[in-house]
Amino acid sequence: MSTESSRSARERGLEKMREVYGFDFSDGPGDFFGYTADHLFADIWSRPGLSVRDRRLLLIGMLAGQGAHDVLTIQVPAAFQTGDLDAEALREIVIFLSHYAGWPVGARLNSLVEETVATKPGKGQA
Repeated sequence: MSTESSRSARERGLEKMREVYGFDFSDGPGDFFGYTADHLFADIWSRPGLSVRDRRLLLIGMLAGQGAHDVLTIQVPAAFQTGDLDAEALREIVIFLSHYAGWPVGARLNSLVEETVATKPGKGQA
């Protein structure tokens, strides 16, 4: 039995969550957390074919298009903290998405990006 298959979905999910968000997660209660860790992160975020950075870019674009600012406030700082996206890339995302998701969405995203860059030491920051 391989090491990967001997680890539980929860262990793999929590590990991927740490990688994606840049901080430790402990096991959480309830079915929602279970599906998040065991399926979304252990299975979906861990599939081959796209990097974490690729998935994060897709997710940020989709969240901006939906106006899901609450979840963007999790994803943007995590992307910066883990070094998936540096300040230059985040600012470029704002300009690009503003033209597709709308200027008000872009303005709100820009505020989040600038707040993130100003207050959080990112791994990819120059």
